[in-house]
Amino acid sequence: MATTDTHDVYAGSSETTEGRVFTVSGQDWDQIAEGLAEDDAERVVVNMGPQHPSTHGVLRLILELDGESVTEARCGIGYLHTGIEKNMEFRSWVQGVTYCTRMDYLSNMFNEATYCLGVERLLDIEDQIPEKATVMRVLLMELQRIGSHLVAIATGGMEIGALTVMTVGFRERELVLDVLELITGLRMNNGFIRPGGVAQDLPPGALDEIGAFVALMKKRLPEYAALCNANPIFKARLDGIGHLDLEGCVALGLTGPVLRSTGYPWDLRKTQPYCGYETYDFDVQTWDTADSYGRFRIRLAEMWESLKIIEQAAERLAGLEGEPVMVADKKIAWPSQLSIGSDGMGNSLDHIRHIMGESMEALIHHFKLVTEGFRVPAGQAYVPVESPRGELGAHLVSDGGTRPFRAHFRDPSFTNLQATSVMSEGGMVSDVIVAIASIDPVMGGVDR
Repeated sequence: MATTDTHDVYAGSSETTEGRVFTVSGQDWDQIAEGLAEDDAERVVVNMGPQHPSTHGVLRLILELDGESVTEARCGIGYLHTGIEKNMEFRSWVQGVTYCTRMDYLSNMFNEATYCLGVERLLDIEDQIPEKATVMRVLLMELQRIGSHLVAIATGGMEIGALTVMTVGFRERELVLDVLELITGLRMNNGFIRPGGVAQDLPPGALDEIGAFVALMKKRLPEYAALCNANPIFKARLDGIGHLDLEGCVALGLTGPVLRSTGYPWDLRKTQPYCGYETYDFDVQTWDTADSYGRFRIRLAEMWESLKIIEQAAERLAGLEGEPVMVADKKIAWPSQLSIGSDGMGNSLDHIRHIMGESMEALIHHFKLVTEGFRVPAGQAYVPVESPRGELGAHLVSDGGTRPFRAHFRDPSFTNLQATSVMSEGGMVSDVIVAIASIDPVMGGVDR
Protein backbone atom coordinates (compact mmCIF):
# COMPACT_ATOMS: atom_id res chain seq x y z
CA MET A 1 0.00 0.00 0.00
CA ALA A 2 1.48 3.34 -1.05
CA THR A 3 1.84 6.06 1.51
CA THR A 4 2.41 9.81 1.24
CA ASP A 5 3.75 10.18 4.79
CA THR A 6 7.20 11.76 4.55
CA HIS A 7 7.90 11.69 8.29
CA ASP A 8 11.46 10.58 9.03
CA VAL A 9 11.38 8.05 11.87
CA TYR A 10 15.09 8.57 12.50
CA ALA A 11 15.02 12.35 12.93
CA GLY A 12 12.85 14.44 15.18
CA SER A 13 11.19 17.64 14.03
CA SER A 14 12.27 21.06 15.18
CA GLU A 15 11.49 24.70 14.51
CA THR A 16 13.93 27.54 14.12
CA THR A 17 13.20 30.02 16.87
CA GLU A 18 16.22 32.28 16.57
CA GLY A 19 17.45 34.29 13.62
CA ARG A 20 16.64 33.78 9.96
CA VAL A 21 17.24 30.74 7.76
CA PHE A 22 19.01 31.31 4.43
CA THR A 23 18.83 28.77 1.63
CA VAL A 24 21.75 29.42 -0.72
CA SER A 25 21.00 27.74 -4.02
CA GLY A 26 23.60 28.84 -6.53
CA GLN A 27 22.96 32.55 -6.89
CA ASP A 28 25.76 35.10 -6.90
CA TRP A 29 27.17 36.21 -3.58
CA ASP A 30 26.22 39.80 -4.42
CA GLN A 31 22.55 38.81 -4.36
CA ILE A 32 22.90 37.20 -0.95
CA ALA A 33 24.73 40.22 0.42
CA GLU A 34 22.02 42.56 -0.91
CA GLY A 35 19.40 40.54 0.91
CA LEU A 36 21.20 41.20 4.17
CA ALA A 37 21.76 44.90 3.58
CA GLU A 38 18.88 46.01 5.81
CA ASP A 39 20.59 44.51 8.88
CA ASP A 40 24.27 45.34 9.12
CA ALA A 41 24.70 43.25 12.26
CA GLU A 42 23.57 40.08 10.52
CA ARG A 43 26.05 37.20 10.22
CA VAL A 44 25.73 34.26 7.86
CA VAL A 45 26.77 30.82 9.05
CA VAL A 46 27.89 28.58 6.20
CA ASN A 47 28.73 24.88 6.24
CA MET A 48 31.75 24.07 4.10
CA GLY A 49 32.01 20.31 3.73
CA PRO A 50 32.13 17.55 4.74
CA GLN A 51 31.97 16.68 1.04
CA HIS A 52 33.72 19.80 -0.18
CA PRO A 53 36.59 19.19 -2.63
CA SER A 54 38.88 21.61 -0.78
CA THR A 55 38.69 20.16 2.75
CA HIS A 56 41.26 17.37 2.29
CA GLY A 57 38.76 14.65 3.03
CA VAL A 58 35.57 14.64 5.06
CA LEU A 59 36.31 17.74 7.14
CA ARG A 60 33.40 20.02 7.95
CA LEU A 61 34.05 23.71 8.50
CA ILE A 62 31.44 25.93 10.14
CA LEU A 63 32.19 29.46 8.99
CA GLU A 64 30.54 32.61 10.25
CA LEU A 65 30.81 35.26 7.56
CA ASP A 66 30.46 39.00 7.40
CA GLY A 67 30.25 39.55 3.66
CA GLU A 68 33.22 37.54 2.39
CA SER A 69 35.26 37.92 5.58
CA VAL A 70 35.47 35.05 8.06
CA THR A 71 34.59 36.16 11.59
CA GLU A 72 34.60 32.69 13.13
CA ALA A 73 35.76 29.27 11.94
CA ARG A 74 35.20 25.94 13.64
CA CYS A 75 36.01 22.36 12.62
CA GLY A 76 33.52 19.52 12.60
CA ILE A 77 35.32 16.16 12.64
CA GLY A 78 34.39 12.51 13.07
CA TYR A 79 32.92 11.77 9.64
CA LEU A 80 35.63 9.19 8.92
CA HIS A 81 35.65 7.59 12.37
CA THR A 82 36.94 4.01 12.12
CA GLY A 83 37.55 2.98 15.73
CA ILE A 84 41.00 1.71 14.79
CA GLU A 85 42.49 2.23 18.25
CA LYS A 86 39.69 0.28 19.95
CA ASN A 87 39.75 -2.48 17.35
CA MET A 88 43.46 -3.02 17.98
CA GLU A 89 42.63 -4.16 21.52
CA PHE A 90 40.99 -7.24 20.02
CA ARG A 91 43.83 -8.27 17.71
CA SER A 92 47.32 -9.61 18.27
CA TRP A 93 50.34 -7.31 18.38
CA VAL A 94 51.31 -8.26 14.80
CA GLN A 95 47.76 -7.81 13.51
CA GLY A 96 47.77 -4.29 14.96
CA VAL A 97 50.04 -3.23 12.09
CA THR A 98 47.24 -3.98 9.61
CA TYR A 99 44.96 -1.58 11.48
CA CYS A 100 47.26 1.36 12.18
CA THR A 101 48.62 1.45 8.62
CA ARG A 102 45.17 2.63 7.53
CA MET A 103 45.02 5.72 9.75
CA ASP A 104 46.96 8.42 7.92
CA TYR A 105 46.65 6.72 4.55
CA LEU A 106 49.20 9.05 2.92
CA SER A 107 51.98 8.04 5.31
CA ASN A 108 51.30 4.39 6.13
CA MET A 109 54.93 3.56 6.81
CA PHE A 110 55.16 6.14 9.59
CA ASN A 111 52.08 4.70 11.31
CA GLU A 112 53.62 1.24 11.16
CA ALA A 113 57.04 2.46 12.30
CA THR A 114 55.89 4.30 15.44
CA TYR A 115 53.70 1.35 16.43
CA CYS A 116 56.41 -1.27 15.90
CA LEU A 117 59.05 0.85 17.66
CA GLY A 118 56.71 1.01 20.65
CA VAL A 119 56.13 -2.75 20.65
CA GLU A 120 59.88 -3.37 20.39
CA ARG A 121 60.52 -1.09 23.37
CA LEU A 122 57.98 -3.04 25.44
CA LEU A 123 59.64 -6.29 24.33
CA ASP A 124 63.08 -4.81 25.15
CA ILE A 125 64.49 -5.90 21.78
CA GLU A 126 65.40 -2.47 20.38
CA ASP A 127 69.08 -3.45 20.26
CA GLN A 128 68.31 -6.74 18.49
CA ILE A 129 66.65 -5.32 15.37
CA PRO A 130 68.84 -6.21 12.35
CA GLU A 131 70.61 -3.28 10.75
CA LYS A 132 69.17 -4.12 7.36
CA ALA A 133 65.60 -3.93 8.70
CA THR A 134 66.29 -0.53 10.27
CA VAL A 135 67.81 0.85 7.06
CA MET A 136 64.86 -0.48 5.05
CA ARG A 137 62.49 1.30 7.43
CA VAL A 138 64.32 4.59 6.89
CA LEU A 139 64.27 4.05 3.11
CA LEU A 140 60.53 3.36 3.07
CA MET A 141 59.67 6.28 5.35
CA GLU A 142 61.63 8.77 3.26
CA LEU A 143 60.10 7.46 0.05
CA GLN A 144 56.68 8.01 1.57
CA ARG A 145 57.63 11.45 2.89
CA ILE A 146 58.25 12.47 -0.72
CA GLY A 147 54.95 10.92 -1.82
CA SER A 148 53.01 12.65 0.95
CA HIS A 149 54.56 16.06 0.28
CA LEU A 150 53.78 15.64 -3.42
CA VAL A 151 50.11 15.12 -2.58
CA ALA A 152 50.13 18.15 -0.26
CA ILE A 153 51.59 20.37 -2.97
CA ALA A 154 49.43 18.88 -5.74
CA THR A 155 46.10 19.17 -3.91
CA GLY A 156 47.02 22.62 -2.58
CA GLY A 157 47.72 23.75 -6.13
CA MET A 158 44.47 22.29 -7.42
CA GLU A 159 42.47 24.12 -4.75
CA ILE A 160 43.74 27.54 -5.84
CA GLY A 161 43.36 26.78 -9.54
CA ALA A 162 46.96 25.81 -10.33
CA LEU A 163 45.98 22.61 -12.13
CA THR A 164 49.43 22.04 -13.63
CA VAL A 165 50.85 21.73 -10.11
CA MET A 166 48.25 19.05 -9.42
CA THR A 167 48.92 17.01 -12.54
CA VAL A 168 52.71 16.99 -12.18
CA GLY A 169 52.41 16.29 -8.44
CA PHE A 170 50.39 13.14 -8.96
CA ARG A 171 52.63 12.17 -11.88
CA GLU A 172 55.61 12.02 -9.54
CA ARG A 173 53.65 10.35 -6.76
CA GLU A 174 52.97 7.44 -9.09
CA LEU A 175 56.73 6.90 -9.26
CA VAL A 176 56.89 6.72 -5.46
CA LEU A 177 54.01 4.26 -5.33
CA ASP A 178 55.69 2.11 -7.98
CA VAL A 179 58.80 1.77 -5.81
CA LEU A 180 56.75 1.05 -2.68
CA GLU A 181 54.78 -1.59 -4.57
CA LEU A 182 57.99 -3.18 -5.81
CA ILE A 183 59.36 -3.51 -2.26
CA THR A 184 56.22 -4.25 -0.23
CA GLY A 185 53.80 -5.66 -2.80
CA LEU A 186 51.23 -2.90 -2.20
CA ARG A 187 50.84 0.76 -3.11
CA MET A 188 49.12 1.73 0.16
CA ASN A 189 48.13 0.13 3.50
CA ASN A 190 51.31 -1.89 3.23
CA GLY A 191 51.51 -3.69 6.60
CA PHE A 192 55.20 -4.23 5.83
CA ILE A 193 56.99 -2.97 8.94
CA ARG A 194 56.47 -5.60 11.65
CA PRO A 195 57.50 -5.88 15.32
CA GLY A 196 61.07 -7.17 15.10
CA GLY A 197 61.91 -5.93 11.61
CA VAL A 198 60.19 -5.96 8.23
CA ALA A 199 58.12 -8.62 6.47
CA GLN A 200 60.49 -9.48 3.63
CA ASP A 201 63.84 -8.70 2.09
CA LEU A 202 64.31 -6.40 -0.88
CA PRO A 203 63.32 -8.09 -4.15
CA PRO A 204 65.92 -8.51 -6.93
CA GLY A 205 66.59 -5.29 -8.83
CA ALA A 206 65.06 -3.04 -6.16
CA LEU A 207 68.22 -0.98 -5.61
CA ASP A 208 68.50 -0.30 -9.35
CA GLU A 209 64.90 0.92 -9.43
CA ILE A 210 65.51 3.14 -6.41
CA GLY A 211 68.58 4.63 -8.09
CA ALA A 212 66.59 5.35 -11.24
CA PHE A 213 63.81 6.95 -9.17
CA VAL A 214 66.25 9.28 -7.38
CA ALA A 215 67.87 10.30 -10.67
CA LEU A 216 64.50 11.10 -12.23
CA MET A 217 63.24 13.05 -9.20
CA LYS A 218 66.34 15.24 -9.28
CA LYS A 219 65.24 16.30 -12.77
CA ARG A 220 61.56 16.69 -11.89
CA LEU A 221 61.70 18.61 -8.59
CA PRO A 222 63.20 21.77 -10.15
CA GLU A 223 60.01 21.99 -12.24
CA TYR A 224 58.02 22.81 -9.09
CA ALA A 225 60.44 25.56 -8.14
CA ALA A 226 60.32 27.03 -11.65
CA LEU A 227 56.53 26.82 -11.73
CA CYS A 228 55.68 28.12 -8.26
CA ASN A 229 58.45 29.72 -6.21
CA ALA A 230 58.41 33.15 -7.85
CA ASN A 231 55.09 32.84 -9.67
CA PRO A 232 53.33 36.14 -8.82
CA ILE A 233 49.81 34.63 -8.80
CA PHE A 234 50.81 31.56 -6.78
CA LYS A 235 52.79 33.70 -4.35
CA ALA A 236 50.00 36.25 -3.94
CA ARG A 237 47.58 33.51 -2.93
CA LEU A 238 49.96 32.04 -0.30
CA ASP A 239 52.09 34.94 0.93
CA GLY A 240 50.94 36.10 4.37
CA ILE A 241 47.96 33.73 4.36
CA GLY A 242 47.34 31.37 7.28
CA HIS A 243 49.85 33.20 9.46
CA LEU A 244 50.69 31.61 12.81
CA ASP A 245 53.80 32.57 14.75
CA LEU A 246 56.02 30.42 16.97
CA GLU A 247 54.19 31.35 20.15
CA GLY A 248 50.89 30.22 18.64
CA CYS A 249 52.36 26.95 17.37
CA VAL A 250 53.83 26.09 20.77
CA ALA A 251 50.60 27.02 22.57
CA LEU A 252 48.60 24.66 20.34
CA GLY A 253 51.22 21.89 20.18
CA LEU A 254 51.71 22.19 16.43
CA THR A 255 54.59 20.35 14.76
CA GLY A 256 55.95 19.57 11.31
CA PRO A 257 56.18 22.10 8.46
CA VAL A 258 53.68 24.41 10.23
CA LEU A 259 56.08 24.76 13.17
CA ARG A 260 59.24 24.91 11.04
CA SER A 261 57.74 27.69 8.90
CA THR A 262 58.27 29.95 11.94
CA GLY A 263 62.01 29.34 11.73
CA TYR A 264 62.14 26.87 14.62
CA PRO A 265 64.17 23.78 13.51
CA TRP A 266 62.23 21.12 15.44
CA ASP A 267 62.52 17.77 13.64
CA LEU A 268 62.44 14.52 15.66
CA ARG A 269 64.90 12.91 13.27
CA LYS A 270 67.49 15.35 14.67
CA THR A 271 66.16 16.29 18.12
CA GLN A 272 65.07 12.79 19.24
CA PRO A 273 66.67 10.41 16.72
CA TYR A 274 65.25 6.95 16.04
CA CYS A 275 66.05 4.23 13.49
CA GLY A 276 69.64 5.52 13.31
CA TYR A 277 68.70 8.87 11.75
CA GLU A 278 71.60 10.45 13.62
CA THR A 279 73.94 8.56 11.25
CA TYR A 280 72.47 10.12 8.08
CA ASP A 281 73.58 13.39 6.54
CA PHE A 282 70.65 15.76 6.01
CA ASP A 283 69.50 19.23 7.07
CA VAL A 284 66.34 20.38 8.85
CA GLN A 285 64.47 22.77 6.57
CA THR A 286 62.96 25.97 7.99
CA TRP A 287 61.42 29.21 6.71
CA ASP A 288 60.86 32.54 8.43
CA THR A 289 57.49 33.74 7.19
CA ALA A 290 55.16 31.56 9.37
CA ASP A 291 52.62 31.43 6.53
CA SER A 292 51.29 29.14 3.80
CA TYR A 293 54.04 30.09 1.37
CA GLY A 294 56.73 29.12 3.88
CA ARG A 295 55.09 25.72 4.45
CA PHE A 296 55.06 25.10 0.70
CA ARG A 297 58.74 25.95 0.42
CA ILE A 298 59.61 23.70 3.36
CA ARG A 299 57.86 20.70 1.81
CA LEU A 300 59.63 21.32 -1.48
CA ALA A 301 63.02 21.53 0.26
CA GLU A 302 62.33 18.47 2.43
CA MET A 303 61.86 16.31 -0.65
CA TRP A 304 65.46 17.11 -1.65
CA GLU A 305 66.64 16.10 1.83
CA SER A 306 64.66 12.86 1.60
CA LEU A 307 66.39 12.06 -1.69
CA LYS A 308 69.74 12.48 0.09
CA ILE A 309 68.67 10.07 2.82
CA ILE A 310 67.33 7.55 0.28
CA GLU A 311 70.66 7.57 -1.56
CA GLN A 312 72.55 6.92 1.69
CA ALA A 313 70.14 4.14 2.71
CA ALA A 314 70.42 2.46 -0.70
CA GLU A 315 74.21 2.58 -0.46
CA ARG A 316 74.07 0.88 2.95
CA LEU A 317 71.64 -1.77 1.72
CA ALA A 318 74.00 -2.63 -1.13
CA GLY A 319 76.54 -3.66 1.50
CA LEU A 320 74.02 -5.73 3.50
CA GLU A 321 73.25 -8.32 0.84
CA GLY A 322 71.92 -11.52 2.42
CA GLU A 323 71.61 -10.04 5.92
CA PRO A 324 68.48 -10.84 8.00
CA VAL A 325 65.52 -8.46 8.10
CA MET A 326 63.81 -9.86 11.21
CA VAL A 327 64.90 -10.32 14.82
CA ALA A 328 66.53 -13.70 15.52
CA ASP A 329 64.15 -14.68 18.37
CA LYS A 330 61.84 -17.26 16.78
CA LYS A 331 59.20 -16.65 19.44
CA ILE A 332 58.72 -13.16 17.98
CA ALA A 333 60.00 -13.42 14.40
CA TRP A 334 57.00 -14.07 12.25
CA PRO A 335 56.85 -14.36 9.29
CA SER A 336 60.61 -14.01 8.97
CA GLN A 337 61.07 -17.30 7.11
CA LEU A 338 58.46 -16.49 4.52
CA SER A 339 59.62 -15.29 1.13
CA ILE A 340 58.05 -14.62 -2.23
CA GLY A 341 57.59 -17.82 -4.22
CA SER A 342 57.96 -18.49 -7.91
CA ASP A 343 54.48 -17.13 -8.59
CA GLY A 344 55.55 -13.74 -7.28
CA MET A 345 53.15 -13.73 -4.34
CA GLY A 346 53.23 -17.10 -2.55
CA ASN A 347 55.21 -18.21 0.49
CA SER A 348 58.48 -20.13 0.75
CA LEU A 349 57.78 -23.78 -0.06
CA ASP A 350 60.79 -24.89 1.99
CA HIS A 351 59.41 -23.23 5.10
CA ILE A 352 55.90 -24.63 4.54
CA ARG A 353 57.38 -28.12 3.99
CA HIS A 354 59.31 -27.86 7.25
CA ILE A 355 56.42 -26.81 9.48
CA MET A 356 53.83 -29.04 7.77
CA GLY A 357 55.74 -32.23 7.12
CA GLU A 358 59.00 -32.46 9.04
CA SER A 359 58.54 -31.21 12.60
CA MET A 360 55.51 -31.46 14.86
CA GLU A 361 57.13 -28.96 17.26
CA ALA A 362 57.57 -26.46 14.40
CA LEU A 363 53.92 -26.86 13.43
CA ILE A 364 52.71 -26.33 17.01
CA HIS A 365 54.94 -23.29 17.45
CA HIS A 366 53.90 -21.78 14.11
CA PHE A 367 50.21 -22.39 14.87
CA LYS A 368 50.42 -20.68 18.27
CA LEU A 369 52.51 -17.80 16.97
CA VAL A 370 50.15 -17.09 14.07
CA THR A 371 46.81 -17.61 15.82
CA GLU A 372 47.53 -16.43 19.37
CA GLY A 373 50.60 -14.24 18.90
CA PHE A 374 53.51 -13.51 21.20
CA ARG A 375 53.17 -12.09 24.69
CA VAL A 376 54.44 -8.60 25.49
CA PRO A 377 55.61 -7.77 29.04
CA ALA A 378 53.33 -5.45 31.01
CA GLY A 379 54.18 -1.79 30.71
CA GLN A 380 53.69 1.22 28.47
CA ALA A 381 55.76 2.95 25.81
CA TYR A 382 55.64 5.99 23.57
CA VAL A 383 58.08 6.32 20.65
CA PRO A 384 57.33 9.27 18.32
CA VAL A 385 58.52 9.66 14.73
CA GLU A 386 58.67 12.68 12.41
CA SER A 387 55.89 12.09 9.89
CA PRO A 388 55.33 14.41 6.89
CA ARG A 389 52.83 16.34 9.03
CA GLY A 390 54.75 16.44 12.32
CA GLU A 391 55.10 14.36 15.46
CA LEU A 392 53.33 11.02 15.14
CA GLY A 393 53.50 8.74 18.16
CA ALA A 394 51.89 5.54 19.43
CA HIS A 395 51.23 5.23 23.16
CA LEU A 396 50.98 1.49 23.79
CA VAL A 397 49.94 -0.19 27.03
CA SER A 398 50.40 -3.92 27.65
CA ASP A 399 48.97 -6.03 30.47
CA GLY A 400 51.30 -8.90 29.65
CA GLY A 401 48.99 -10.51 27.12
CA THR A 402 49.04 -11.23 23.40
CA ARG A 403 47.03 -8.11 22.52
CA PRO A 404 47.41 -4.41 23.25
CA PHE A 405 45.55 -3.39 26.42
CA ARG A 406 45.40 0.14 25.01
CA ALA A 407 46.70 1.79 21.85
CA HIS A 408 46.39 5.52 21.34
CA PHE A 409 48.04 7.53 18.59
CA ARG A 410 49.15 11.15 18.72
CA ASP A 411 48.35 12.07 15.14
CA PRO A 412 49.74 15.44 13.95
CA SER A 413 46.77 16.11 11.65
CA PHE A 414 44.45 16.06 14.67
CA THR A 415 46.64 18.45 16.66
CA ASN A 416 47.49 20.77 13.76
CA LEU A 417 43.84 21.13 12.79
CA GLN A 418 43.36 23.25 15.92
CA ALA A 419 45.07 26.06 14.02
CA THR A 420 42.21 26.33 11.50
CA SER A 421 40.38 29.06 13.40
CA VAL A 422 43.36 31.29 14.21
CA MET A 423 44.68 30.95 10.65
CA SER A 424 41.32 31.71 9.02
CA GLU A 425 39.51 34.27 11.17
CA GLY A 426 39.87 37.78 9.85
CA GLY A 427 40.68 36.58 6.34
CA MET A 428 38.58 35.95 3.25
CA VAL A 429 36.63 32.79 2.42
CA SER A 430 39.15 31.99 -0.30
CA ASP A 431 41.97 32.19 2.25
CA VAL A 432 40.39 29.41 4.33
CA ILE A 433 41.14 27.02 1.46
CA VAL A 434 44.80 28.02 1.41
CA ALA A 435 45.18 27.83 5.20
CA ILE A 436 43.72 24.31 5.37
CA ALA A 437 45.91 23.20 2.46
CA SER A 438 49.01 24.52 4.23
CA ILE A 439 48.18 22.45 7.33
CA ASP A 440 47.84 19.37 5.08
CA PRO A 441 45.47 17.39 7.34
CA VAL A 442 44.56 13.79 6.54
CA MET A 443 41.19 12.94 8.01
CA GLY A 444 41.98 9.24 8.35
CA GLY A 445 44.52 10.24 10.98
CA VAL A 446 42.20 12.78 12.62
CA ASP A 447 39.21 10.45 12.95
CA ARG A 448 41.08 7.19 13.58
